[in-house]
Amino acid sequence: MKKKSEKKNIPAAHIEGAGEINEKNIVETLEENYMPYAMSVIVSRALPEIDGFKPSHRKLLYTMYKMGLLTGSRTKSANIVGQTMRLNPHGDSAIYETMVRLARGNESLLHPYVDSKGNFSKAYSRDMAYAASRYTEAKLESLCVEIFSEIERDTVDFIPNYDNSTTEPVLLPAKFPSVLVNSNIGIAVSMASNICPFNLAEVCKTTELLMKNPELAMDTGEIINTLKAPDFPGGGSIIYDEEELKRIYETGRGSVKIRSKYKYDKTENCIEVIEIPPTTTVEAIIDKIVEHVKTGKIKEINDTRDETDLSGLKLTIDLKRGTDPDALMQKLFRITTLQDTFSCNFNLLISGNPRVLGVAEILGEWAIFRTQCVKRRIRFEMNKKKEKLHLLLGLSKILLDIDKAVKIIRETDEENEVVPNLMIGFGIDEVQADYVAEIKLRHINREYIVKRTEEIEDLKKAIIEAEEILGSETKIKKLIINDLREIAAKYGKERRTDIIYTTDEEFASITVAEETAPEYPVNLFLTEEGYFKKITPQSLRMSSEHKLKEGDRIVTHIPSEIGNNRDELLFFTDKGVVYKSRASEFDDLKASVMGDYIPSKLEFDDDEKLLSMVATADYSETVVSFFKNGKCAKVPLSSFITKTKRKKLANSLNIDSPLIAMFKITGDHEFVLKSEAGKITIFSSALILPKSTRDTQGVQVMRLTKTTLESAVLYEDGIIRAADKFRTKTIPVAGVVSSVQLGLS
Repeated sequence: MKKKSEKKNIPAAHIEGAGEINEKNIVETLEENYMPYAMSVIVSRALPEIDGFKPSHRKLLYTMYKMGLLTGSRTKSANIVGQTMRLNPHGDSAIYETMVRLARGNESLLHPYVDSKGNFSKAYSRDMAYAASRYTEAKLESLCVEIFSEIERDTVDFIPNYDNSTTEPVLLPAKFPSVLVNSNIGIAVSMASNICPFNLAEVCKTTELLMKNPELAMDTGEIINTLKAPDFPGGGSIIYDEEELKRIYETGRGSVKIRSKYKYDKTENCIEVIEIPPTTTVEAIIDKIVEHVKTGKIKEINDTRDETDLSGLKLTIDLKRGTDPDALMQKLFRITTLQDTFSCNFNLLISGNPRVLGVAEILGEWAIFRTQCVKRRIRFEMNKKKEKLHLLLGLSKILLDIDKAVKIIRETDEENEVVPNLMIGFGIDEVQADYVAEIKLRHINREYIVKRTEEIEDLKKAIIEAEEILGSETKIKKLIINDLREIAAKYGKERRTDIIYTTDEEFASITVAEETAPEYPVNLFLTEEGYFKKITPQSLRMSSEHKLKEGDRIVTHIPSEIGNNRDELLFFTDKGVVYKSRASEFDDLKASVMGDYIPSKLEFDDDEKLLSMVATADYSETVVSFFKNGKCAKVPLSSFITKTKRKKLANSLNIDSPLIAMFKITGDHEFVLKSEAGKITIFSSALILPKSTRDTQGVQVMRLTKTTLESAVLYEDGIIRAADKFRTKTIPVAGVVSSVQLGLS
């Protein structure tokens, strides 16, 4: 008893380990306590996966799909948020904010996933707040059909949700590389992801190119031909830097410079900024301008204000009298975020591991993922067909003696004996017998059974075809490529972000001057060797005999009825470059002199050859170019407009095939094409849609087999007999054989 009482009265200070301080390595403590959290953020929260979605995006969109919002009408956003909490056990505000960023109304994605109604704020505004979820409505965009159409065909794995009450997909079986089509920004622990968006049609085309020719994955020069540059939902203009783009495409890291778009309102003497970089906001730009005005760095501005309305973004800058708007904008580009940099970091999860990949690697991983989805879908559909075939084969045996089947069922005393008796009576298995036993009495007739069994041969063929596809990587690739082509055709849009082929040094050195050249009519001549003459009508009337270099000839003549001293001149070369000049920068000459040698005057490269010349007063016309491979490019001259007086524009002409002829037209015209094989066709330029990309490859107009395009001329009445015989309403065409000599050059 004494010992027990002594133990009870032991002071706390004498308890073993009490009050002792245990030393523990801080690295071990961090590993035990912080690393699991860090891994959870990296793997399950901040980084997108190969399907293009983060877990929060995937849970939200899948919930909307299960709610029937892919085809149904919109529902209140609050309903969607509440349902999503079954998969994403976070606060409703976090879920709703995720939905806002995916919505069309927010304008933060090139191809939104959520069709929204109500105020979802704007990506370009810092202060505009979105409405509460009880006021707004939403459903899935039509593009989501290409994401969810195969999800119920065993294309992806499903896992239990956080409380095991339901399941959710690990990935979404997107039919296109959504990971590159829409931007994705995430900050994890010790790493981040910043994926810029690309044009959907360009991404699909590039994916097709790499799937057909995997060796091109190492050639960024080829990739950059189809994937021109990032394309941002807010528009703007990318300052083209080919080396930097190649670095991004190869390594997944780098940066692009985006410049705002603006227009000058001469009546109000103000600049209207209508598109800004995605990395800034209207409020941030205004704050910066106000700050520089207060410090005296900017003295040309009277006022700046946000006039954004339902028609879109508009930042208005009122100018002081006499201010040069273009020169001011160059200054603002340098000192405000009207020009900003988007830093790329293509970090995404591949099989649960974060990896920074280049464009070709991402598309390669997506192709692997998509191939697995297609194989699983075909296998699922094939198994369904096999199950149905198995049942119908059992049903076909009943066809041999329907009365026997009825007799077996009628004479069986106990219900649970019906299936075994049918199995014995017809030699079928339990599954088939159960299927037969469940047929309604009204269906036990020869007509019904014959109709059902007619499917047997079709099912057998479909199963054989599915097995052939599963055994052929080429056929699976073809299915994926067909999907990409359909999606590009259905959802593809023109680029929103223009490409400026220049450098900052060129922009910084430019000043916009008043046009002071006198205005008077002139004749413009260009020879095959590159000699240019500007001759007044009076001088040409006095002497019209041209002095030319031996073997040279005039290939372009712009008469004084349409030629003017103030015209701008575009000289196209075999390097795909256009050199810009003005007629006023050349002296008036006589026909008896050889003229100005353009390659020397405009400082061509040593191996550069002049191909064609176009003159314009206001860039309102269209340039139509024909190439040796039978393709035709139709480009508005407005694509060659620059806000500055740049002399040289790269990537201005496709050089994959030699240029045969180039024409400047207003409206649409008919052209006569002749191949080396002697075939002729007449087609209208209305059959071709204009392309804003200057170096577009064009559209195949004449189908050429073992031959090339010889010549192209504008069609005029009388140039060819029986013209209707050669006209076409569709392209491409092979043409009609003819011995007609058109004298085409």
